[in-house]
Amino acid sequence: MSLLELIARADERGLAASAVACLDRCLPPAEDGCDPEPLRPLWADCESGEEWAARLDAAHAALETGAGRDATADRVRALLAAAPRDFAAGPLRAWADACSLLALDVHREWDFPAGDGTRTAAACRADGAANDGPLVTGELRRQTAILEGLAGTAGTPGGATGLRRALDLSTEGRRVLRAVVSRRARGCGGPGGVTLT
Repeated sequence: MSLLELIARADERGLAASAVACLDRCLPPAEDGCDPEPLRPLWADCESGEEWAARLDAAHAALETGAGRDATADRVRALLAAAPRDFAAGPLRAWADACSLLALDVHREWDFPAGDGTRTAAACRADGAANDGPLVTGELRRQTAILEGLAGTAGTPGGATGLRRALDLSTEGRRVLRAVVSRRARGCGGPGGVTLT
């Protein structure tokens, strides 16, 4: 099943968690003395959504004071500000779709494309990332695995397991992207030697 199909079929829990995960992976490191996990309040409410609006406010406030001011951080802030305050599948689906595109775009910016690098994020979500670079390919696999895992645990007594797995996958992806960004900033080239899947 393609990533687009998974987004189309996901429930509000899966949509919220996948969207938060996408934003979480794209955040630059927090400034000194600030919350290193500004989106954690949202993770804690993806299961039920009972305090979704309040936790959106808390995450937005944490981002305003803690994240850097580069273009990617600003894009994450803008998408968080656009998040629906109703924990319902309809509005969350559009938001999760936009977060998915952002994450793929950010990974593409830092990638070394295996193909010609001209395919859009929408195209690779529809038919896979066979012709894309390792960062985009890894991000596409990560988004797919998160949505599949959440769908597989929806409505079960072990539902929290799916959220923990989503958080683990997102944390892993954030480490990968930050390692590539750091390596590139030091002038050492691309993601060679870094596990991208």
